[in-house]
Amino acid sequence: MSSASSTPSWDVHRLPRADGSVFLVTGGNAGIGYFVAEQLSATGATVVLGSRSPAKAEAAMRSIRARVSGARVRAVRMDLADLSSLRSAVESLGVARLDAVVHNAGVALDDPPRQETADGHEIMFGTNHLGHFALTRWLMPLLSAAPAARVVTMGSFAAKSERLDLDDLQSQKEYRPKRSYGRSKLAQMYFGVELDRRLRAADSTVASVVAHPGGALDSLTPSRPPVHVRTTGARLGAAPAALLLQGKDAGAWPAVRAVLDPAVRGGQLWGPRVFGLRGEPRNEPVWDHLADPFVAARLWDASCELT
Repeated sequence: MSSASSTPSWDVHRLPRADGSVFLVTGGNAGIGYFVAEQLSATGATVVLGSRSPAKAEAAMRSIRARVSGARVRAVRMDLADLSSLRSAVESLGVARLDAVVHNAGVALDDPPRQETADGHEIMFGTNHLGHFALTRWLMPLLSAAPAARVVTMGSFAAKSERLDLDDLQSQKEYRPKRSYGRSKLAQMYFGVELDRRLRAADSTVASVVAHPGGALDSLTPSRPPVHVRTTGARLGAAPAALLLQGKDAGAWPAVRAVLDPAVRGGQLWGPRVFGLRGEPRNEPVWDHLADPFVAARLWDASCELT
């Protein structure tokens, strides 16, 4: 299935039921992850928010329950910057199987200096990529126990113009925050594509799908107090940007479709329909540099060593 024209109709406002399913959303307490969790909660599934902050997770759950009648939502403490904590975080899920995980949580720094995780990794690469890489290892038994589980990795449109430096994955030689962020998201996307290759080779029932939110701005995102509050000034000021960009509620649509749509296949890339920046989700061609198996395999080996 190679284009949106060959997929069945999809209504982002009328999602299929997923009663009995269990979904984990990392970083589900804020931003795009919050809206992924809110939308998935409306399907009848149990949605687990992976969050570093119990207080923020509680606020997110209150917001979801206020908007989704009968929402089955709970939280587990999960810190992707601390690799040694991930096994116990997975054990605390307390489920027999997991139908999907959305690898959404992330760190984005705007200014120097370069920072490191507790494990000594550059914080954006270490959290956004290595944290999810290691988390998947611990989740795989739960994913394999489901009939047809999905690993959905949330990339970024910012990664489209980036290229990995395989000899400086952690920006030790030259550190520029925005570039390091884009490369960390590109590494995540390479992981998602390579993971599916390896799952297919192992004849696994688990599929790996990559998604990106396009251009998703806080100023175009509807309020969900106290999780997110959009002022009138921000809404009016962002009006021109709405011609090309969207809010984080719409930025969640590709990942939600990647979780729920039975027509979605492993190895695909899902993003917004209009220039890859806004609109309903579509299956888009995998970016040329993202399809390079040599780079993906090198990154995989390096990630194994680092974790």
